[in-house]
Formats: sequence, structure tokens, C-alpha cells
Amino acid sequence: MTVQTNEEADQIDEKLTEIFVQCEKDRSQLIPILQKVQETFGYLPKQAILAVSSHLEMTDAQIFGVASFYNHFRFTPLGKNPIQMCMGTACHMVGGGLVLEGLERALDIEVGGITEDKEFSLDRVACVGCCGLAPVMVIGEKIYPKMTSTKVDEVLVNLKIEIKEKTESEGGEQAAKKG
Repeated sequence: MTVQTNEEADQIDEKLTEIFVQCEKDRSQLIPILQKVQETFGYLPKQAILAVSSHLEMTDAQIFGVASFYNHFRFTPLGKNPIQMCMGTACHMVGGGLVLEGLERALDIEVGGITEDKEFSLDRVACVGCCGLAPVMVIGEKIYPKMTSTKVDEVLVNLKIEIKEKTESEGGEQAAKKG
């Protein structure tokens, strides 16, 4: 769990104030407000849920109840490389659940979680529309077809190597610009 500084909390409050100014102070605006909050932060921080609850004069449990009803809303941020595992019928029938378990083990997080380094987040989705390629995993915009639990480690190792190489090359470019 990350600890928030006062400066970060103040920045969140400022952004929330901007959102509230754009919306009527009416309970019927709850979902549009939550959508704007998620659009702004990438997820619904606890601080935002408490602020929305105060703004609309609702309990935080009511806000959470509505937000948790919809799959669209997240309560944890996305990783730099969000991973989605399809669990539609086709993917489920040919081992999607085993792939998902392999991802949880390899990343040491559960579905809906994010790795400590904020590099990966893991979600299950109903369908990605690639049923003929089942089971399918999506990382960012890239589709990984016909996944197996044994391919999980190979894909993640290769991705981590790509990330490391990209980070090192960006670091070199920035050093060259400064010099």
C-alpha cells in the first residue's frame, strides 16, 4: 500500500473540486461524477469516494455500492502494462482459468491488483472478441493468442526484458540531451 503525501492529497482535492464545479450537486449525477473521477485519476481513489459522498450528501457505502456494481469502475490504479485475461465462454472452456491462475502466481497479485512496482495490473474480462484464438490474454494493446499456463512465464520474461531495454535506452537519450 502506498502512502500519500499531503501535497498529493491536496492535488487530488483540487482536481475533485474542478470536477464538482462541472456537475450539479444532485444524486442523479453520481455516475457521471464517478466517470469523471475515474477519467481524471484512472481509478476511484478512496479519498475521491469520500469527497463524492460529502459532495452529494450520501454515505461512502452508497457510493461504493453503486461504483462496485459496474465493472467499468476500478478501485486500484492500472499498471503501466495492464493485463487482461479473457474469461468468455470460449477462453474459459479451453483453459483460460488456468492461464489466469498462472498470471496471479507469476505476478504475485490477484485479479484486480497491481504489482508493487506499478508495472503490471491484472484483470479478467468477459470477452475480447477473439474466440477463435482462445484462450486470449491482452497486455496493453497486444493480443496473446492460444495462451497456456506454461506460456505465461515466457511472455512475462520477454516483456520485462523489453521494458528494461526501453527504460535503459530512454535513460541514455535523456542523458545525451542534457550533455
